[in-house]
Amino acid sequence: MATSRPLNVLFLCMGNSACSIMAEGILGAVGGGRFRAYSAGSLPAGTVSPFAIELLQKNRLDTAQLRSKSWDEFAAPGAPELDYVIIVGDNVADLACPVWPGQPIAAHWSGTDPAVVGGSDEAKRKAFFTSYNQLFHRLMIFVNLPLEKLDRGALKQRLDDIGHD
Repeated sequence: MATSRPLNVLFLCMGNSACSIMAEGILGAVGGGRFRAYSAGSLPAGTVSPFAIELLQKNRLDTAQLRSKSWDEFAAPGAPELDYVIIVGDNVADLACPVWPGQPIAAHWSGTDPAVVGGSDEAKRKAFFTSYNQLFHRLMIFVNLPLEKLDRGALKQRLDDIGHD
């Protein structure tokens, strides 16, 4: 997939308060200018989890522009042309997503949503830490794929494979 602009990647989850937000923050930092990361939710919580913000900031990642928003923003006229749409977490996998302009490559990366973990703050921090590490690992694989050498089918397969480690 050759392009002269950064590749636009949209991460989706249900509430856009945890996993998709962390993925947006991580890819923004590790993408080396090759990617522009976005996130959204099918039923946005309206706020970003303070545990996600805390963890991103502890890892020295920029959180200033992160906000919980609806996936409708990315299906509307004038939205960025998406190259990839990656569903993160298991609670959105079966939902009917909007039709994205430009037919981006879509994938599902399975995982537990740390935003639904109950218990003490320490238990919640542990859940966020586990999700963060999984996302970081997957995104490092993604940014190191030879994207320009893989056809659309191979890219789709590699993205799906990343999400099932």
